[in-house]
Amino acid sequence: MRNKLRRSGLLIMLKLIQLLGPFALVMILAVFNGTLGFISSMGVTIFGALGVAKFLGAEIFISYEWIIGLAIAFGILRGVLRYFEQYSNHYIAFKILEIFRTKIFAKLRTLDQETLNQKQKGNLIAILTADIETLEVFYAHTISPICIALLVSLTVLLFVGFMSSWYLSLVLLIGFILIGIVLPLIYSKFLKESGVKYRSSFSSFNSYFLDSIKGIKEIIFHNKEKERINVVNEKSEELLKITKSMKNKNALIMAITELTVAIFIVLSLGIGLILFYNNQLELGNMIVGVVAVSGSFGPVLAISNLPSNLTQTFASGDRVLNLLEEKPVVNEIKNGKNFSFESLKVENLNFSFKKDEELIKNVNFEIKKGEIIGIVGPSGSGKSTILNLLLRFYQKDSGKILYNGIDIDEINSNSLKDNVSIVLQSTYLFNESILENIKVADENASFNEVVNATRKANIHTFIESLPSGYKSEVESMGDNLSSGEKQRLGLARAFLKDAPMILLDEPTSNVDAINEGVILKSILDAKKDHAIILVSHRDSTMAITDRIYRFENNTLIEVKNNERK
Repeated sequence: MRNKLRRSGLLIMLKLIQLLGPFALVMILAVFNGTLGFISSMGVTIFGALGVAKFLGAEIFISYEWIIGLAIAFGILRGVLRYFEQYSNHYIAFKILEIFRTKIFAKLRTLDQETLNQKQKGNLIAILTADIETLEVFYAHTISPICIALLVSLTVLLFVGFMSSWYLSLVLLIGFILIGIVLPLIYSKFLKESGVKYRSSFSSFNSYFLDSIKGIKEIIFHNKEKERINVVNEKSEELLKITKSMKNKNALIMAITELTVAIFIVLSLGIGLILFYNNQLELGNMIVGVVAVSGSFGPVLAISNLPSNLTQTFASGDRVLNLLEEKPVVNEIKNGKNFSFESLKVENLNFSFKKDEELIKNVNFEIKKGEIIGIVGPSGSGKSTILNLLLRFYQKDSGKILYNGIDIDEINSNSLKDNVSIVLQSTYLFNESILENIKVADENASFNEVVNATRKANIHTFIESLPSGYKSEVESMGDNLSSGEKQRLGLARAFLKDAPMILLDEPTSNVDAINEGVILKSILDAKKDHAIILVSHRDSTMAITDRIYRFENNTLIEVKNNERK
């Protein structure tokens, strides 16, 4: 668990502000409305103070009627301006969050299979949900309050200086610096570690809890419910402990800040009285000045309270920016060559996940349309890795993967995906209808085309037997379907996509012998217009292949006909 920020808080703020882009004008409008709104709010109490000062005999040239009328007008104006300020801030926040989600999904699309496999799914979900929601606080309740505090503080300092006393203005300036700058810096250091720990602990809990839900059947089958619950409770207690610590620290911070404000208000009142008794300040002006001082700490209080939120905002911002700046191991190719599959040739292919640990060494084979080849070998030998390399999910170390004589590193990624489809041993199904799940392969496919694909995968009869047929909903993670049914739906997707080259990773591992025979016949029927690579442990599956390659000593060796079992 990483409990340190990769960037400083200032750098995170600057990078987040840079993302404002076209919304900068809306932010300026929010600051303008917020500044005028707070000044209007102060105007209500200041005009009230002017009324008191006039009653006490101070020379106030405004009539009581105007004082009352202006106080009411400022009160109404405050409400209107506050509305537009909050509307502007939240408009920006929600638009930015929409952009963030779009950027993250776009980034996930560009990341290669290896990079994605290294990331916990629960952690990604936490970034897409909780972390992005946390950033809403920054855009809606951080940027404009800081700007408003600066503008309002400057306005009030000048007003108190000219209307009352520059001594009071000096006291106010010291208070602003202490409450708006010094204390927040101290608070930030005080809360920084807690905020980062909270976000890390939250992500860890989220990942573990999500894994527990996804693997609930395995947990029950192996009678591990109590052990899993205990770990969930431990992680929950850890998260609760950190949360309580943060709440206690925030309460202490608020108490110190409120006490500091009270001290400066009392101090300004004391200095005002001293100036009055020394005939350096008239009573009416003293009242106006003290009232202005006592009502001016709102914006700087907002800044002083920011660290409690900013610590989590910085942690969330750091995690989001880390993901957005993630460099894929395999970069998408957009300016390469397009092709229409006819043949594949692999020459002297080498690949490893770690240096000095070769997984695939000097692999050679070829295939063209109208052929089926099989790849066999023990678990972990590199069979599935070969398929991932053929789709460029991994970056080969050396050697050549030639489609129609064009190296895979020169082919546009979209063209490669259009020409090559893959059916994995474990098929992921979305929480949608069976029809929509199959049409993932081709969203423009007609219903008849979908039915033809399901017939080839020997799943049509099963779908028709369901109460709602093709409109039947697939439960979360396909829990209402068997492994074999999910696998055949994956095959249906491949048949619907109808790519000229099909990669099949254990396509019959979860079906019985009867269904295997039907599926193999469908694969054999598709042979005429396709090149098919079969990876399987079953000898019966290999019976339909034209050639078989076996993994031995990290390389592929062709199995002669007389060596087939």
